[in-house]
Amino acid sequence: MTAIDELLRRNAELGNAVPGDRSSPKPSMRVAILTCMDSRIRVFEIFGLKQGEAHVLRNAGGVVTDDMIRSLALSQRKLGTREVLLVHHTNCGLELVTEDDFKNELERDSGLRPPWSVEAFREVKDSVRGSVNRVKHSAFLPHRDLVRGFVYDVHTGALTEVD
Repeated sequence: MTAIDELLRRNAELGNAVPGDRSSPKPSMRVAILTCMDSRIRVFEIFGLKQGEAHVLRNAGGVVTDDMIRSLALSQRKLGTREVLLVHHTNCGLELVTEDDFKNELERDSGLRPPWSVEAFREVKDSVRGSVNRVKHSAFLPHRDLVRGFVYDVHTGALTEVD
């Protein structure tokens, strides 16, 4: 059985047992949460979220890229979010690579050098600060005053706000 087959089996068992209001694409808490794709970050459990309460955007590192700005612009301008919560984490895979090494690997294997930034980092707090800064200075986002960034400790579950 493949991983996808297993996930489909679990979905069939779950049925319609997930709590929350699914009547609107507009999140009731009017918040967008940006975080890493790391499977140890269980966003709904960490914040006690129910379906329909928040937009959850994920990518490698949880960094604010052009595509995250695109999603946030839609979230704010068309779906009513007003706050942005950024959650990066300890022990992130992006701490294990460098920009040039990863791009060199991709170019060697594919013959093409990616035009996008890997967004690798060494210090997670610096990455959070950079992402907060990108949100606060994006002309595409009308709501830039309620933006906060945190580091989630994957071992303890603690959230630490980054100034």
